[in-house]
Amino acid sequence: MKAALPVSPLAPDGFPDLPAIAGVAAAIGQAGLYKHARPDLALFAVAEGTRAAGVFTSNAVGSAPTDWCRAALKGKGRVRGLLVNAGCANSFTGPAGYAAATRSAAAAGALLGAEAEEMLLASTGVIGVVLDDAKVRAVLPDMGDRLAPVDWPAAARAIMTTDTFPKGAGETARIDGVRVSIAGIAKGSGMIAPNMGTMLAFVFTDAAIAAPALKAMLRAETETSFNAITVDGDRSTNDCVLLFATGAAGNDTIKAADDPRLDGFRKALRRVLVDLAIQIVRDGEGATKLVSVHVKGAASDASAKIIARTICESPLVKTAIAGEDANWGRIVMAVGRADQPIVREKISVKFGPHWAAKNGMVAKSYDEAAMSAYMKGAELDITVDVGAGDGAAMMHTCDLTKRYVEINGDYRS
Repeated sequence: MKAALPVSPLAPDGFPDLPAIAGVAAAIGQAGLYKHARPDLALFAVAEGTRAAGVFTSNAVGSAPTDWCRAALKGKGRVRGLLVNAGCANSFTGPAGYAAATRSAAAAGALLGAEAEEMLLASTGVIGVVLDDAKVRAVLPDMGDRLAPVDWPAAARAIMTTDTFPKGAGETARIDGVRVSIAGIAKGSGMIAPNMGTMLAFVFTDAAIAAPALKAMLRAETETSFNAITVDGDRSTNDCVLLFATGAAGNDTIKAADDPRLDGFRKALRRVLVDLAIQIVRDGEGATKLVSVHVKGAASDASAKIIARTICESPLVKTAIAGEDANWGRIVMAVGRADQPIVREKISVKFGPHWAAKNGMVAKSYDEAAMSAYMKGAELDITVDVGAGDGAAMMHTCDLTKRYVEINGDYRS
């Protein structure tokens, strides 16, 4: 059996205690999609009447499961379950891959008394290999017999690939005085630069919310969570975030995303998504530093985000951080190559509370010893003002270490 990767030094102390979600059951299975024995399947069953929404990768290659989900979610967004496999991305597999996805959805749906089109699918693993759905279908009947309230840590572990720890987050809120719960799991460690790795996230709530409202909220909140992280700049073929609402809490169904009754729920959903997204960065392949990059003074928020992403994805910036070197010159370089409006004479760079550059030149207060001491921390903040307007954005990333190369050089071994 292949040795497990050591747990990231940035990992949380443990898996959180997530709330139970009425109307959701799950079972974990082992289809043998890996060379070594490990759980690699998760089947979720949701109550009849559940609505769902999804946000998917903008990678033009895509995958059979993302194609399937896009088609299944057209219309009213009514679903009955979700089948997730690790060990095979089923991407770049042509008609054979889509046929395998179809058979898997049909088999899972039959267990739940549902049509294939009422099942959603997600896959993660090696690209270019057709899913061996015969293995999946062989273990599904046993999984159907074992459906029970969700064991969130087990479900999170079943979908891991190069992840070193399972990822979960939960919250509660109130809608019209009715208590509703949210619980989510995610996986991701490499091939992470979502623009809606492989990054997958599944979030469940017992609130009653119509599919169009779910979709609008999810799209908006993904922008400041999963679309505001990057590990290595590579956008996967399989990235997806799925949000399910069972309605079992009993509140009156909310039909519009801008309904003020959703304010508390939206904030809770945002906290769950941001928590999961940052956990993915904490588990970045080979990572030893969690870095938050704040860009302000940009021509627009969109421009600020482009600058922040350019900084976060610069190999020279990321390796300097790995070496605990506050090399602000590399940050200025990244700002300049982002091809966004800037005012050179106003650019300022700060590491935590320490100014490195102010108004286009080295800060008069620059203190190399204080800067070096700050860079030894496990969590770092970098603030950049580009002096061109009022736009602002924040992104999270990690450092780039030798371990990243080792992990990815050995990925298919």
